[in-house]
Amino acid sequence: MSKKQSSHPSRREFLQNTGQVAAASALVSVATPRVHAGEDNTIRLALIGCGGRGTGAVVNALRVQQGPVKLVAMADVFDQRLQSSLSSIKGNEEFSDRIDVPQDRQFIGFDAYQKAMDCLRPGDIAIFTTPLVFRWVHFDYAIQKRLNVFMEKPLTADGPTSRRMLDLAVQSREKNLKVGVGLMSRHQRSLQQLAQRIHQGEIGDIVTMRAYRMTGPIGSAFSTKWPGDPSELLWQIQRFHSFIWASGGSFSDFMIHVIDHCCWMKDAWPVKAQALGGRHYREDDVDQNFDSYSVEYTFDDGAKLIADGRNIAGCEPIYKSYAHGTKGSAVVSKAGDCGSPSSIYTGQSPDSSKKIWESVTPPGEKSPYDNEWVALVNAIRNDQPYNEAERGVMASVATSLGRAAAHSGQEITFDELLNSEVEYAPDADKWTMDSPPPVKSDEEGKYPIPMPGMIGPQEYMA
Repeated sequence: MSKKQSSHPSRREFLQNTGQVAAASALVSVATPRVHAGEDNTIRLALIGCGGRGTGAVVNALRVQQGPVKLVAMADVFDQRLQSSLSSIKGNEEFSDRIDVPQDRQFIGFDAYQKAMDCLRPGDIAIFTTPLVFRWVHFDYAIQKRLNVFMEKPLTADGPTSRRMLDLAVQSREKNLKVGVGLMSRHQRSLQQLAQRIHQGEIGDIVTMRAYRMTGPIGSAFSTKWPGDPSELLWQIQRFHSFIWASGGSFSDFMIHVIDHCCWMKDAWPVKAQALGGRHYREDDVDQNFDSYSVEYTFDDGAKLIADGRNIAGCEPIYKSYAHGTKGSAVVSKAGDCGSPSSIYTGQSPDSSKKIWESVTPPGEKSPYDNEWVALVNAIRNDQPYNEAERGVMASVATSLGRAAAHSGQEITFDELLNSEVEYAPDADKWTMDSPPPVKSDEEGKYPIPMPGMIGPQEYMA
């Protein structure tokens, strides 16, 4: 596909167009076969990106009881990671008869994604769990191959790739492809029950929401100087949380779930954000992240979402979310990204004496990671409309909006972020093992960091 966009969408136009496309696509079922009708009805999987989340996604897929599912191909840029993932999956006796990945279907390199997807048939599933920089590259090829897709969040970190992914999302709908996105809060039963009640007006109009993920250092968010091996590009991919181009940085990767499910409760995306953040006690760290963020999102009706993130050891841990309305309040996630139970209160404080409702865990309830796969496979086998791509992009843009506001020290609108021409990793579809990294270190081994108020609306000076 062309990287050029015919026009730059506004948030409002996108929401209108999404509804039209969804309605139209529900009437069309011409491009993707109903899972190999008249043939072997096994859904084949190809895993592209063999880290922990990819390994977990395969396990969730293989647990689905709606007909046979089999892993047949794997791809990564690191052979050791692929072998570790394959060994971990094979180690589960429950799935031993559904793993068929011989040496000739294990692919290494930046073109490995193509080779892995070439092992599939139209209607099978490609799993994308690489750093987000490759999401549009892989999604484009999957659409060409008429493959259904599961892709991990976030999907984008900048305007150009967000617009590219929105265009691809439309193409995937037009081809009747089923697309799941790893924003599993939407598949947590307690949050689904709460969302229904909030949308029916039980807490009145939402005025304020609060979302927190304040923990110690996690993932690869903090990095010391590149050791010289592997290549600088491969090392940055290994340390993807440390680089905005690779993951959107710690804020995008760690905060997207609580931001997304609060926007779900509000049934809207923010129109603008202003924020602050900083680096503390960082000494020899060379990554691009702040370790504390506080973002004030504003919605079209003036309602606010306050999203606070922190990765500092020894501080008070807070990892939950709340909604406050004109008639009462709710605990959205009691703990973590989508921890149950959710609950509703008559006042603005979660006082047990004022609790009027609490979510109920259904008998035999699965994890939201399993639920999202059940939904995707069910849609494939029954040829039902199912496409989370656009919503995944919008959640990614909303999260990037908060990050960019903190890094720049400027108030930024949703449309400004979406229509920005700044692309952090151009030509990612052309990379080889010898390619230079999209961001380079200085003579001290440090990478450009955000400097709020000093470099205008930019997040950093390349």
